[in-house]
Amino acid sequence: MARKARKPARKLKRDIEQRKYPRINERAAANFVSLQEIVATARRNLPQELWDHLSGGADSETTLARNRQALDSLALRQRVLVDVRKIDITTTLLGQKLSSPVFLAPVGGFVGFAHPEGACNVARAAVAHGTTAFISTAAKPSLEAAAEAVQEPLIFQLYVRADRKWVEDILDRAKAAGYRALCVCVDRNYYGRRERDIIARANVREGFGDPTFQMGLQWKDLVWMKSHWKVPLIVKGVATAEDAKLSVEHGADVVYVSNHGGRQLDHAQGTIEVLPEVVDAVAGRAEILWDGGVQRGTDVVKALCLGARAVGVGKMLGWALAAAGEAGLKRMLELMDVEIRTAMGLMGVTSIAQLNPSWLRPATPVRPASQTNAYPWFEERLRKK
Repeated sequence: MARKARKPARKLKRDIEQRKYPRINERAAANFVSLQEIVATARRNLPQELWDHLSGGADSETTLARNRQALDSLALRQRVLVDVRKIDITTTLLGQKLSSPVFLAPVGGFVGFAHPEGACNVARAAVAHGTTAFISTAAKPSLEAAAEAVQEPLIFQLYVRADRKWVEDILDRAKAAGYRALCVCVDRNYYGRRERDIIARANVREGFGDPTFQMGLQWKDLVWMKSHWKVPLIVKGVATAEDAKLSVEHGADVVYVSNHGGRQLDHAQGTIEVLPEVVDAVAGRAEILWDGGVQRGTDVVKALCLGARAVGVGKMLGWALAAAGEAGLKRMLELMDVEIRTAMGLMGVTSIAQLNPSWLRPATPVRPASQTNAYPWFEERLRKK
């Protein structure tokens, strides 16, 4: 019996040693002058299976497309003859000043598929840029390795994989590693059917442990988690006013609007569509974060106009990591800030504090929604191949 038990451990070690990572040249990052080049490089570097895993959505991918369509259905208003030589794009999150309103969202297993130091790269790039990163339960090499890679405390995102004893243990690990807040993902009670992975027979699964514990997660469990660790609580995956109110009532310090990048509930609303109702429901009692289809600095500006304090990038994080590793992540954040400042300057806005819904108007999208419709140069090159 003991001999049989050792075989899986040896096989796991062998699989890790033999894992083929995408061929990434970090020196390429210095030459990127556009986010489109980052995405094009990631597309070249990633095998089809990993590209689909990162870029796809659930079932018909309607939610993924709606995230983009909803963003494209908003236009920015422009004012002129304003002195915009100095533009302040700083914000705060739970008392920490961020140099940019863009943070690195929890991406989970992909960072470990793309690079052996995936989560460490994410942590270092975020801190070097003056922003923050969410490190997931599923992040590789480990939550401890990511925390040790930087001198600033990060945010830990929890997926529940077992009973309360297991949760206690992993929360204690995150506490010991120095994480400063707990983010609980609440929109994964079932693992979305990501058919690109399913059809490809890709070796991608929900994660270790028993998924029924995530299925059984309730509001009272979040209250217990916060009381156990005694750090600020972020509730991620809120998509309605009702759940926004319940989040605040159950102790959330931050309400994080997200639909998992269109990878969970198919035919859900785009997250930018639900952001206003969440902001109204929270009524200033908690801070608000948002993600969902972000591909451009203008996407960030639109979310800030509607009440988000900061904006997470997920797929963009994955593309940048696959394009040029840690250097790619840093360059992506730099280019996002360039786009944000350019948009604000052309709008006649000099600080994030000035942004509000009056800067937006409904508009008709000019192109079909897709995984990468914000990158026309990239899509044109793909069509020519």
